[in-house]
Amino acid sequence: MTALDVQENQPKASAVPIAQVKPVVRGTGFGAQVIALAKYMTRTEVHTYAFSVAANVILSLFPFIVMMLMLSRSVFHSTAMANVVIEMMTHFLPSNQYFILHNMDLLAHPHKTTEIYSIAMLLISSTGIFLPLEVALNQVWGSSKNRSYLHNQFVALCLAFAIGLLAMASVALTAWQRSALGWIFFEHTNNSVFRFLDIVLDGGLLRILSLVASILIFFLIYWALPNRKVPARAVLPTAIVVGVLWEGARLLYIFLLPRLDFYAVYGPFYVSVTLMIWAFLSGLLLLAGAHFSATRHALAVARDEESRQRNGRTAEGETIRA
Repeated sequence: MTALDVQENQPKASAVPIAQVKPVVRGTGFGAQVIALAKYMTRTEVHTYAFSVAANVILSLFPFIVMMLMLSRSVFHSTAMANVVIEMMTHFLPSNQYFILHNMDLLAHPHKTTEIYSIAMLLISSTGIFLPLEVALNQVWGSSKNRSYLHNQFVALCLAFAIGLLAMASVALTAWQRSALGWIFFEHTNNSVFRFLDIVLDGGLLRILSLVASILIFFLIYWALPNRKVPARAVLPTAIVVGVLWEGARLLYIFLLPRLDFYAVYGPFYVSVTLMIWAFLSGLLLLAGAHFSATRHALAVARDEESRQRNGRTAEGETIRA
């Protein structure tokens, strides 16, 4: 049972108007919503969607890093931006950051063949990420009709482009902050005051921008990917919460990795396994947020409708008595 019930007499080829979608949660408390969410997360198709997303995330991650480094060096001609890309990816990756980024850095030196392959793999794998996500989000939002293949590819490419712009904007802003700090000190950076400010401002800004970028990515997926018009106010609070939870889950995952000891089981392949499991857990968190936001919105709409009907009956009764 999905988070939302579609009316039985509604044709399967179209979606019920969002104001008419009925919540499956009959209670009004937070506990009832958590129980409904737990039931949703135990469904087999949810795990299938998350695994599909995880596989395509791994396929797109490395070309994405290569493209970011090549854009920084070949288009913007900025070594500072390339260094920020490496630091930002170090923040996002849960483990083996040096191994992964060192090899990506070697690939990122200008080679026409590498650029073509990176673009091609990004186009293929990014659309593979959003296709199962659209199906999952359509289910929780009560839309039984998915986009056509070409329409889905177009939306996926637009989302991938928007995510790339967010990442490059964060990189550019951090690099500008570093340049501005050096200008303030007239390039006299070999002193304790500059080093202290650089650590505080640079590290804090990078973490804040990474968190903001994560929240905006979750918001774009929740808002633009379902094949129906979703109110921004219904998904923005959830995107903020999920973004913060994702950051906390990443820190917890990093803390638990030495205890999990994937190397003892998978040997040299533990790097890929570590990333795959983290991508899978991120997919589950994303789907949980989508279900929760859809359920809360449907409950809010149902309560508003009940309130209007109650007020209408009250006004009608007063008119009759008068």
